[in-house]
Amino acid sequence: MGNIVCGGATMKCSFGAAPSTLMVLPTNTTVTATPLANIMDHKPGVNILPFGTCSSMANPTVAAATAAKFGTLTPMPCVPVTAAPWFPGSATVLIANMPALNHTSKCVCNWGGMIEFVNPGQTTIQVP
Repeated sequence: MGNIVCGGATMKCSFGAAPSTLMVLPTNTTVTATPLANIMDHKPGVNILPFGTCSSMANPTVAAATAAKFGTLTPMPCVPVTAAPWFPGSATVLIANMPALNHTSKCVCNWGGMIEFVNPGQTTIQVP
């Protein structure tokens, strides 16, 4: 069983220095107090906010800062780039005609980071 993710869920990125919060716009109409998330809630700066600093060498700003420090890893401000939707979504629950996000869903940042949930934001809705 998995928890459906809602707005306010806590996320972490494998290259980020701090947790972040999932923002879900109220366009995902549900009968809950907070909007439930679907796989399309992956837009950087809208749904996925920065994770403090980024330490991925695939991130051009990190690579440039590290090169300027003669190879000493130099984390830079995180600017998530998430072009692909979350995966996998729920096989049984749709939110706004798209698969709902489970607490086990993941999203990949273009800089190589794996974004996952630390807390789904609620624990009352269970799905198989």
